Parts: sequence; structure tokens; C-alpha cells
Amino acid sequence: MTAPIHPLLTKRRAGVLLHFTSLPGPMPAGVLGTEALVFIDNLAVGGFRVWQFLPLGPTHAHGSPYESLSSFAGNPELLDLREFVACHWLPQVIYQAVCDGQISTLQARDDAAKGFFKILDHDRILNAAFVQFKQENQYWLEDYSLFIALREAHKQLPWWLWPGEFAHRAPSALQEARQVFSQQINRVFFEQFIFAKQWQRIQAYAQCKNILLFGDLPIYAAHDSADTWSHPELFTLNQSGCCEFVAGVPPDYFSETGQRWGNPLYHWQRLQEQDFLWWTARVNIQLRRMQLLRIDHFRGFESYWAIPGDSKDGRTGQWRQALGQALLNRLQQQLGPLPFVAEDLGIITPQVRALLEEFGLPGMKILQFAFAGDANNPYLPHNHDRHSVVYTGTHDNDTTLGWYQDCSADIQRKVLEYFAKPGEEMPWPMIRSALASVATMAIIPMQDLLSLGGLARMNRPGTIENNWQWRMNELICTELNYRLHDMNQL
Repeated sequence: MTAPIHPLLTKRRAGVLLHFTSLPGPMPAGVLGTEALVFIDNLAVGGFRVWQFLPLGPTHAHGSPYESLSSFAGNPELLDLREFVACHWLPQVIYQAVCDGQISTLQARDDAAKGFFKILDHDRILNAAFVQFKQENQYWLEDYSLFIALREAHKQLPWWLWPGEFAHRAPSALQEARQVFSQQINRVFFEQFIFAKQWQRIQAYAQCKNILLFGDLPIYAAHDSADTWSHPELFTLNQSGCCEFVAGVPPDYFSETGQRWGNPLYHWQRLQEQDFLWWTARVNIQLRRMQLLRIDHFRGFESYWAIPGDSKDGRTGQWRQALGQALLNRLQQQLGPLPFVAEDLGIITPQVRALLEEFGLPGMKILQFAFAGDANNPYLPHNHDRHSVVYTGTHDNDTTLGWYQDCSADIQRKVLEYFAKPGEEMPWPMIRSALASVATMAIIPMQDLLSLGGLARMNRPGTIENNWQWRMNELICTELNYRLHDMNQL
């Protein structure tokens, strides 16, 4: 039996894929500030109705949004420090030092937290809101704040390398740590409170402009995360905290040796025994922030590629059955029709297709994948179905121009013959085709709208260095906005 489709997934819309770190601005990376509001204005003028972005969680040093220190927290690096200056929590000179690269944003947030707590006792409304925020987020916030404090105290070492009493959460040691590191813990409370406030401003403005916020949920938690530290029983960890098996995928389009992501796998039976509490809490906090969620690696809900923890790549894994159907049933009981888009790329079996259909979830169509094979390729626009989301490419692909330039002469000829738009330079024929597709939703990466080449690529799967760094120099010009508005009438 097929579940009803969520109403937001039935109306034809177009959107743009752009992560917040890629927004322009004076700080080292884009933030939840004025530039985000102006970008929402640009979307509205251009006829777009969806802003898709990558996961919002706090990242590790390499910056991947898909490897987060928490499945619940917001990334404090996205905080707009200009608000701290305006509220007199942070001196202008410290903010400017961050912009000039002289001090870290962490140091500035630490200074701002001290300023915040100095005035908190004298501001009843702010104090009440702060207390309420901590109460509403108690399930994850207390463990996360202590995790961050202990991680900083141990020079960012992963938790399984901490002293045993901290790694294995001895109650007396944790109680003492909360007292010793109270200042750092309070800073984390402050960061998450302000993240929520700044995000609510973006939510309200997007709603005012009729723009849907479309987020992204990694299927797995990071090994070095507050999630695995506070709930080790839910993951495939041994007594030392190391992974017995890790997540990844077998060899595919992106990698001849497969991908070894390194995330611990779930103990699905234990998740089910707890009525999927961790998962439902995780989804609920994201849906408080956004209306739609892309579920990364959706096929892992049906079965997953389990790689021995000591393997170097993804070739030695094997498929194992998941309990995703039971989880999705539980979420459907809570939420009704599910506002999810399934990332259904890679090895998709009839069982995965059946799971998509059972819960009324659309999959993804990637135009860059359309020209391998023959006319039956499911990614070719004439084979698209209405209940899907079409992309020129995703964050894991090259930009469309970069992809086209790297294609063989034969593939380039096929592309131009298929789109039959003489005189129109790439990537515009593919952008136009995505917007004209019968798919309910079309999403275009910002790099494609700016006609950028491969140097603007966001991520190269299977690599760590030099990813997640691309940034816009400025917001969309008026001329491009009007061109996009006309194309969005297709």
C-alpha cells in the first residue's frame, strides 16, 4: 500500500542548491546573516521557491557537513558575529580580527559568551527564553555541550582516546567535569541558543517570501560525535569504542574501489527496542528548522554495505538488512505523510524502489548521469516521472560546465544533439531542460547558474582535502535574476 504524498511534494517548484558557507560576506565563511536574507530575495525575484542546502551540524576540521560532531546541534561556525557586536556582547575590534584572519571564530564566540552571560541576569525576557531553550533541547544539548568541552580539553582527540572514565562515561567523572568545564559548557549553550534565534529569523523571512527551506539529513552519525559517545549501544562499536564495521558503498560511478566512509553502523534491533527514539528526535529537530529533508543514502534504510573496520576501502564489504521500513512507519505515525526526498543514487534494487513507493517518497534524477547507455537511461528527461526531483548535478558532482568539458567528444555530441539548443552555451541547455522536466521539483546548484567550471566544485567523493571551500564572490545580479524568472515559467 502506497502512503499519501506530502502536500509540499505535489506542487511544481524550482529551487537552488547553495550551502550557507558558500554565501558571500566579510567572515571566513558564509553565515546566518544579512547575505542569507538577500539570497532569499534573489530566489524570489528569480522565480524560485526552494532553497536547498547541506546538513547544518557542527563539522570536524576538514569541514564536511556530512561528518558532524552532532546529529542535533547547529554549526556555530555559521553564527553571524555582527549580531554579537550589535548586542554589545563582542567588541568590534574582535569581530574585525576574525574577518582579517587574526583570531578564530571560536575565540570570538568565547568572548561573546562571556558578554552574553554578564547581561543575562539583568534581562528577564532573554533569560526566560534561554532557560526554555535548554529545557526543550535537554535530550541532546547536555550531552553535546559536555562532549565539546571534553573534546577541547583533550586537544580535539576523538572520544575513544580520552581517559577511560570520560570515554566510558563514569557518572562521577562526568559530574565533576560539568563543574570543572562549566564555562565551556555555558559557551556551547550560548552558541546553540543563538543559532536557534538566527535560524528562526531566516525561517521567518523565507516564509514571508514564500521560499521553502530544504535541508539534508545524513543517514549515519560520525564516529567522533556526541551521538556515539552518549549512545554507544546504538552503534556497532566494541568495548574500546572502535568500529567493528563501518559504512560505505561498493565500487560505483564515483570510485572504482568503493567508498569507505568510516561511520559506525547502527544496531537496528536496539534502535527498534527503544521505539526509534534517537532517530525520531533527530528528524523532529530538523523539521523544526526546515520543511523538506533530503535523506542521504536512502538505500541504507533497506540494506547497507557493511565494511570491516580494519579494511582500507569499500571493496571488502557485504550487504546487510536494515530495519528502515519499521523506522519509516514510526516516523509516519508521528508526522503523517513524510516530507522527505530520497537520495536514491547508486545500487538501487527492487526492494529499495518498493520502500520508496510504500512511503510515497520521490527519488532524484541527475542530468549528468543521463548520457551513459541508451535512450532508456532513467535520467534522460524524456524518462523522468512526475514524482521525482531533477538536478543538473549535486554537491558530489562536478559543476555541469566542468563535467561537460571533461566529457569525451562523443558524449559532448550526444548532449548537444539531445538538447538541440544551437548557440546556447553550457550549462544553460541542461538548466533549461531541468526546469522544463515533468519532475515535480527542479534544483539547480548555484555554481551552474553562475556558469562556473570545475574549480567551483563543492566535493570530490572519496577525498578529504580541498572540499567544501567554494564561495560566491557576490550575490546574483539583476540581469541573471530576470533571465531565471523567465526560465522558471517553463
